[in-house]
Amino acid sequence: MATLDQLTAQLDRLAAFEAGPFPVVSLYLNTQPDQNGRDHFEPFLRKELTERVRTYPASGPERESLDKDTARIREYVSSIEASANGIAVFACAGARLFETVELAAPVPEHRMFISDLPHLYPLARLVDEYPRYAAVVADTNSARIFVFAANTVERSQQIDGTKTRRHKMGGWSQPRYQRHVENFHLQHAKEIADALARIVRHDRITSVVVAGDEVITPLLREQFSKEVAERVIDIVKLDIRAPQREIFEKTIAALRQKDSETDREKVEALIGAYRANGLGVVGYEDTKAALELGQVEELIITAAASAIDAGEHHAGDVQPDRTAEERAADELIAGARQTAARIRFIEDRSLLEAVGGVGALLRFKV
Repeated sequence: MATLDQLTAQLDRLAAFEAGPFPVVSLYLNTQPDQNGRDHFEPFLRKELTERVRTYPASGPERESLDKDTARIREYVSSIEASANGIAVFACAGARLFETVELAAPVPEHRMFISDLPHLYPLARLVDEYPRYAAVVADTNSARIFVFAANTVERSQQIDGTKTRRHKMGGWSQPRYQRHVENFHLQHAKEIADALARIVRHDRITSVVVAGDEVITPLLREQFSKEVAERVIDIVKLDIRAPQREIFEKTIAALRQKDSETDREKVEALIGAYRANGLGVVGYEDTKAALELGQVEELIITAAASAIDAGEHHAGDVQPDRTAEERAADELIAGARQTAARIRFIEDRSLLEAVGGVGALLRFKV
């Protein structure tokens, strides 16, 4: 299964692909098992590959390239891991391109595109939906730290503290024992905080979700370094014995809620920079031009490609497999990957509607 680092490396390679005379197949398949436990993508693949390839002249070089792609794709999908929830394939035999991605994250729907360039928007969208973050679930006796990314666990660590039991004591013994227990809890919180700080630094974590009881949570917050505390986006309720999948679902929901809340702030910052004639551009044409000049610090783009105003450049550029809006989105995503610009998808399409669905914060003005 592809890790987040592998996914981003593949995105960079594919973004650098240059259009040539041969068609490029971009294939996305949802490979989650159906209710009967059988994968259900084969009928789609069999139908689409046959019908799309048949539209090319039987004796031409494009058809020869596609025939090779078809054979290789069919061979590949017959041996994918059973645990994969989605796959993406990018193939062009004529250009010696064959990139495959097996994903723990689900692909929303089966889609195939044949064009001159890889269709990267859906893959970039998946990377954004399942970012790398840390989750810590703790009580006064133990803790579990996870690093989630791309819908799977990249790292996990168990921390066990000293178990304490309250005893009925009288006189001076009870306060002394209470201080003893509190010291153990404080030391346990410190060990958790130190372990989390090491993970945050090593894995370049930008978001942390914490789950703990009413005793350990305030102790953790006291012990977190400034570096960690600034990255805590939410504190949720979870039992220390919760299954790993439940921990992921609860914490990724908190992460997405936070992203949703900050989307408006990000768009307001973009519009503010644009209005001030400063470090901001909006609209497809100006954003693309800024990417070509290497100005873009962060590409801010709608999560619904259909909401992008592709402009006059793509007027009439409608293909059977990919709309003008999808093609425009691909160009912007590729430009961002080629220039190391961050990419921020905005879930609420209405937030960017007035500016054509896309804009960018800039590193410098020209």
